[in-house]
Amino acid sequence: MSTPSPIRIAAALSTEHRGRLMSHAHEVNFPEGARIFDEGGRAESFWIVRSGTVTLEIPVAGRRPAPIESLGPGELVGWSWLFPPYVWQLAAEAMTPVRAYQFDGPTVRMLMDADPVFGSAVGNWVGRVLALRLQQTRTRLLDLYAPRAATG
Repeated sequence: MSTPSPIRIAAALSTEHRGRLMSHAHEVNFPEGARIFDEGGRAESFWIVRSGTVTLEIPVAGRRPAPIESLGPGELVGWSWLFPPYVWQLAAEAMTPVRAYQFDGPTVRMLMDADPVFGSAVGNWVGRVLALRLQQTRTRLLDLYAPRAATG
C-alpha cells in the first residue's frame, strides 16, 4: 500500500480545513487540450483535480514548452494566486478531459487573513507544493540544458 502524497489535499489539510476550503469550490470541466492558464497571465483562480491529467509546462525560447509535471486527482493546479503580483509562473494544459474544483484566489486569501490557523494550514500546503514544483522545474531544466556526457 502506498503512502498518500503529502501535497495532495487529503493528506495536506485537516478535515476541518479541507471542508472549509471545499465549501468555496465550484466544479469545472476542461476538454482535452484546453489551456488552463499561460505564463504571465493574471492568477486569480486555482484548481484541485477531481479526474484527468493536467500538465504543467515552462515556456522555452525557440522550442516547444517543456513539460514539468503531470498532475492528477487531489493535486493542486496553480499557486501563483497566493503571492503578489498574482501572475502565473508556469502554464497548464489539460492532457485528458479534466474535472476539477475551482477556487477564487482573492476569496481564499480573505478567508486566510480572517482565520490565521486556516491561513497557516493553506499557506503551508501551497508552500510545500511550490517547493516541490520548483525542484521539479530545476530537474527538468537540467535535463534540457545540462551538458551531456560524451559516449564513446
